[in-house]
Amino acid sequence: MTQLPELKVAVVGASRGLGRGIATAFAESGADVVALARTGAALAELTNRHPNVRGAAADAADAAVARRVLVEHEPHAVIIVAGATPVMRELVDQSSETFSVNWDTDVKIAFTWAREILRTPLPRGSRVVIVSSGAALNGSPLSGGYAGSKATQRFIAQYAQMESDRSDLGITFTTVLPRMTPAGDVGQAGIRAYARQGGLTEEAFVQQLEPVITPEIAGQAMIDVVTADPARSAAGYVLTGAGLTPLT
Repeated sequence: MTQLPELKVAVVGASRGLGRGIATAFAESGADVVALARTGAALAELTNRHPNVRGAAADAADAAVARRVLVEHEPHAVIIVAGATPVMRELVDQSSETFSVNWDTDVKIAFTWAREILRTPLPRGSRVVIVSSGAALNGSPLSGGYAGSKATQRFIAQYAQMESDRSDLGITFTTVLPRMTPAGDVGQAGIRAYARQGGLTEEAFVQQLEPVITPEIAGQAMIDVVTADPARSAAGYVLTGAGLTPLT
């Protein structure tokens, strides 16, 4: 495993699923990890198991929280994974409120952290990874505004990169778009809904996704993105169970 004892990483949304796998991978690499989640109880096992992980229980969408983490911990890398589980219904059964769930959370979190990272700013050479979704490319007709919100996260990373370049900040923003996976609440909700719509068992639907993304695969992918030469990195990657593929 890659050893990164000098690296300081903030993982925004580290309590479960891919976020937990990402925080664990960096912790096992020896990095100094700040793991952010909404409740401290969700972080207890992670911090108890890894002495180099510090848990921060707070609302990831709060700009004051983002500023405090960036100023107090001065991370070299920020991984933004946090988001809401979409309401899985056909369009006709959505309300404006259910349709907008991920606009009010996922987009707000990505925007808030990207803005505060540029304002602080992080040191030259810092890396920022916004974890979006493959739905940003392919759509997701049963999840309301989810696909559009994930596409907007990708645009936020692109806009932030433009502003970093214009101001010569030396910060690299990257988007990673994971394919649907059972390793997390969002993927599990999608698998249930699409399996039911297709008349399949959940197990049969998951077989169509193989090889599936595991938390361990996601963790190694984030390490690969953060440690890659920025000059050779893509602005975005699709993540499957087979690894990362650059977006063209």
